[in-house]
Amino acid sequence: MSYADEIFIQMCRDILENGTSTEGEAVRPHWEDGASAYTIKRFGVVNRYDLRKEFPILTLRPTGIKSATDEVLWIWQRKSNNIHDLKPHIWDEWADEDGSIGKAYGYQMQVKHQYREGMFDQVDRVLYDLKHTPFSRRILTNIYVHQDLHEMNLYPCAYSMTFNVTQEKGQEKLVLNAILNQRSQDVLAANNWNVVQYSVLLHMIAQASDMIAGELVHVIADAHIYDRHVPIIRELIERTPYPAPVFRLNPDKHDFYDFTPEDVSLENYQAGEQVKKIPIAI
Repeated sequence: MSYADEIFIQMCRDILENGTSTEGEAVRPHWEDGASAYTIKRFGVVNRYDLRKEFPILTLRPTGIKSATDEVLWIWQRKSNNIHDLKPHIWDEWADEDGSIGKAYGYQMQVKHQYREGMFDQVDRVLYDLKHTPFSRRILTNIYVHQDLHEMNLYPCAYSMTFNVTQEKGQEKLVLNAILNQRSQDVLAANNWNVVQYSVLLHMIAQASDMIAGELVHVIADAHIYDRHVPIIRELIERTPYPAPVFRLNPDKHDFYDFTPEDVSLENYQAGEQVKKIPIAI
């Protein structure tokens, strides 16, 4: 089995066996029929993926790598908060009549700030620092901006990336690692989607910085399985997994802003049947 499958199965079993329930609490999420959407949750889940060993995509069911890539580039490269700039329809529930999700995600990435070295938005600051001061311990992004929360249609879930560069013994190039911080995650709907897209992002930024993608550490404050997802999860983690596929990134691209979803591909990707019509709590 792939390492991503192993981590996913262990995490889900831990949540189901050792998690706490929010049933009966006053919760914000609800189902389309108006019923409260309760969860079984675990606090402080930390998963590590070494991208030098294999690409962390589930084989228990397929994850659409190009769609996941399109969303992360929507945030980090196009720096958009409008669903009309995004192919997947995952944000439609939170968009207004103009397609905006408010001052969230990509909006925060394009806001420029004055630094000693000049004006940068968060993405360009990361790229600048990786080029000029790669061993800095201050290379990070944060889109959980408190003064703008009231103008966000949904508070950011994955809100911060912290980059850290290491010089490994015997390795000619520097290694780029990152920590993805997430305040909340719907494990069935979003876990591997987020892992895949931020693994792709790490590969892209590493290549644009002439580095090697190393570890992605995924920190989830509230990792939860919704009540109506429990039987789906139980069936999913009993499936037979496959070996991890081989990830390919177009080697001719070296400018982060040149990458497109077509520059990513997987070789020998086998996966179980897709889980269809997953109910989404809103």
